[in-house]
Amino acid sequence: MSDTLVAQPDRAPASFTADMFRAAWTVTAVFMLSNSPTPLYVVWQRALGFSSGTLTVIFALYIAGLLGTLLVAGQLSDRLGRKAVLLPGLFAALVACALFATASSIAMLAVARLLTGIAVGVMVSAGMASVGDLGGTRRRRQAALLASVAMVLGAGLGPLLAGGIAQTLAHPVRPVFAVEFLVLLSAFVLTMRLPLTRPAEAAHAGARLRLPSVPQEYRRHVLSGIAVFGPGITATSFVLALGPSLLARLLEVRSPLLAGGMACAMFVTATGVQFAVRLWPVRAIFAAGSTATVLAMGALWLAVHASSAPVLVVAALLAGAGQGLGQLGGLTLISLHVPDTRRAEANAVMNMGGYLPAGLLAVSAGYAIDFLGLSTGTAMFAAVLALSALVFGGAVLRAESPRGATATS
Repeated sequence: MSDTLVAQPDRAPASFTADMFRAAWTVTAVFMLSNSPTPLYVVWQRALGFSSGTLTVIFALYIAGLLGTLLVAGQLSDRLGRKAVLLPGLFAALVACALFATASSIAMLAVARLLTGIAVGVMVSAGMASVGDLGGTRRRRQAALLASVAMVLGAGLGPLLAGGIAQTLAHPVRPVFAVEFLVLLSAFVLTMRLPLTRPAEAAHAGARLRLPSVPQEYRRHVLSGIAVFGPGITATSFVLALGPSLLARLLEVRSPLLAGGMACAMFVTATGVQFAVRLWPVRAIFAAGSTATVLAMGALWLAVHASSAPVLVVAALLAGAGQGLGQLGGLTLISLHVPDTRRAEANAVMNMGGYLPAGLLAVSAGYAIDFLGLSTGTAMFAAVLALSALVFGGAVLRAESPRGATATS
């Protein structure tokens, strides 16, 4: 068997379709909501008085909602059809948006983040799979690129919108989430009109749900994605959860526009780098992704010890590149090799493998900062994640070399 990680793109790539863009907008809308709170956390911290540890626990509730949803959303989507899962997910996002707009306690923020995680879990399984479904067999690589870009584009637009409004208005929370509510409502209407049908093969699937899994012959592709995507999204999760606090406490920069702009630039980088490497072999994409994450952690350590805001921004950009490259590589392999009736489940498994360490390490870093200090806690996080990216990235490159791929075929 040939090395799938060095497979070349189709010689005559088909164009994107309007329905693919509509499905991708649904993913973008929910990811805008997921990161809009980033520049507003300092506002809530000031009003409600909670620590960095509590902040990362609130962020971890988002991860918990996401992971819990991924346990079932992919299977339900593959069996019942995409719309049956997408519409409830969008409804959860709308409720979360209303809670954010009116939050007057830590509990309300926590529930809003939990519901946001549920909505995101739906999008990274059923939402991304729907883009592939509407692309058909001739547009597999294009569908993987569009789904991945839709995610990181939304993740960047959300904090930019929130940061810009917070910079100009004294009371920004309600205006931010009023705009988000309209964006989500448009996605809900578009999803209702998408020509998505239940996969024919799914009618014979058993009714009993199980833990998400991938057939043996496709596991290598999904594990390769996890090994590079996981460290990358852990790096961006740290920036989203604690980046504004680093700017405010260590670097004495309290601009919500800068905090939101840094998060936006991180995901714009994740978007741009995917277009830049879209014709690369997947193995080269993985190598670049692991390298970017290692460099991001080096820049994070330097930013903290040198008290440099520009270096922190560089760390964020490198983290975005690491996530974007790992995500593109993993989604491309799933799109190329996993059958339609297991695609949402495979997406779920890859994202579970990425988001689980992101949640655990982000919370650990938050409490380490509270107990050991900002410099020491951040340095410990950077060292652990850089080592993980180096080890897992190296393992993928060894296992997925032409010789390694042949040996495991």
